[in-house]
Amino acid sequence: MSFLNIDAIKGNTYDAIVIGSGISGGWAAKELTEKGLKVLMLERGKNLEHVTGYENAMKDPWESKYNGRLTIEQKETHPKLARDYPYNEMTEKYWFNDSDSLYKEEKRFDWYRPNIVGGKSIMWGRQSYRLSDIDFEANSKDGHGVDWPIRYKDIAPWYSYVEKFAGISGEKLGLAQLPDGEFLPPMDMFCVEKEVRKRLEKNYPGRNLTIGRVANLSKAGAAQLGVGRSGCQFRNKCSLGCPYGAYFSTQSATLPACMKTGRLTLRPDSIASEVIYDENKKRATGVRVIDSVTMQTTEYFAKIIFVCASALGSTALMLHSTSNRFPNGFGNDSEQLGHNLMDHHFRIGASGTWEGDEDKYFYGRRANGLYIPRYRNIGSDKRDYVRGFGYQGGGGRGRGGWAANVSELSFGADFKKHATEIGPWSIGFGGFGETLPYYENKMYLDKNTKDKWGMPVVVFDAELKENEKKMRIDMLNDAKEMLESSGVKNVTTYDRGSYLGMAIHEMGTARMGRDPKTSVLNAHNQVHACKNVFMTDGACMTSASCVNPSLTYMALTARAADFAVNELKKQNL
Repeated sequence: MSFLNIDAIKGNTYDAIVIGSGISGGWAAKELTEKGLKVLMLERGKNLEHVTGYENAMKDPWESKYNGRLTIEQKETHPKLARDYPYNEMTEKYWFNDSDSLYKEEKRFDWYRPNIVGGKSIMWGRQSYRLSDIDFEANSKDGHGVDWPIRYKDIAPWYSYVEKFAGISGEKLGLAQLPDGEFLPPMDMFCVEKEVRKRLEKNYPGRNLTIGRVANLSKAGAAQLGVGRSGCQFRNKCSLGCPYGAYFSTQSATLPACMKTGRLTLRPDSIASEVIYDENKKRATGVRVIDSVTMQTTEYFAKIIFVCASALGSTALMLHSTSNRFPNGFGNDSEQLGHNLMDHHFRIGASGTWEGDEDKYFYGRRANGLYIPRYRNIGSDKRDYVRGFGYQGGGGRGRGGWAANVSELSFGADFKKHATEIGPWSIGFGGFGETLPYYENKMYLDKNTKDKWGMPVVVFDAELKENEKKMRIDMLNDAKEMLESSGVKNVTTYDRGSYLGMAIHEMGTARMGRDPKTSVLNAHNQVHACKNVFMTDGACMTSASCVNPSLTYMALTARAADFAVNELKKQNL
């Protein structure tokens, strides 16, 4: 089924406009259309059809010309995208070219910007965890940032709501710092992982090792089958798009639900350039859009607007939407718009080899790993930094020593024997740490430098600071210590360095808060100064936690959409 549905409604007026089609935008469109609203979804990227659009997803490894690696030319023409793994031969068409996604760096920042309908919901890592009251109360307790205007009890029912539809497999642990959810059966752990788990939890009471909570269907339920999804095939090619719909994405889940209602109009190649504000009505009336192909400008109008273009895209749009009422950016009375930029810091940990269990192996390529929930600064544990970190990682058994399989180096019976041998088991833990909401970590617009569509480019001025650097010492040393105490051999540590943006968990640049003087959004994700505009992507986050944030975006979006429709019915918007 094609999702493309341009100009299904005559004229340019809708009940709601959703800007962005990623995880947040998809959920906003689903909830609003299912509640009876006619919705226009704007996406600056090109159309990507479910199944047929995933041109590399079903290819065999030998069909990759460069084994997934980048050519010298690609590295030279994409110097920023080529810095790390998300951009590669097989996913190249999913990302904007560097030349079309200009940005400047006062300090290094890695901005991975999709160029497709579905956004990062196609390429995301799918790890799905709830924030807890330890997270929602952190700012007020340690004095960083501002207090969240909500607590866990406010969002818990919405976590359950989105988990049931998205399909999250995982294991319940009963931990205060990592609330349990509505889980499908957990994926199985490998023998080495199970053994390390037993030893770790014996040696370190209070530390837990579990299978990742992941938005891959271990078993499709009625909610998933209803939109044509099926169980995970253990192919682990998720970043290419899943023809089976086995992991949650806009294309596999929320778009089909929208299309069932007949109330969605999807417009790809549509760059939202400005939220239009009517100073007499004191409300937003629509969105000005540039067609990315024809360069034609069109205005669309609606009663409510959901800005879900990702934290950085949404904030750039709001900063560019100026008027007499909002000279410094839409809703920016607090002067917080663009500040408090957060991401997670990672690329640090340890790994080693496991002796024994050579008669055991595993099935398929599990699209998931291990997770160790935060344990630092929990309860009686106190460190010389605030907040904490978790670990992601996993075990496996690879075919080591492939260099020896080069025919010029070996031949005969020994060569054949070595080529069919499986290498030893190994296991590793990589830390994911929380970044504090520093006002001075910011993004802003350079209005003197424009991109190809005439939009001012974003400038980043943000970095990890002393608290994160102290945390990283524990992230490295704890990983090594836990592995060694669990019987892992030849443990080595690594710190590959981490810059903001690299984890692709951008957050905080239009934060929620209780006071309009210190925040952009209220407890319902409304812009304080313009109640019919909502922001529910990463921009709204008041603190970062140390867990992957996408599940929280889903829950906040569903919650905000429900509130918005109720307010419309009351004629408050």
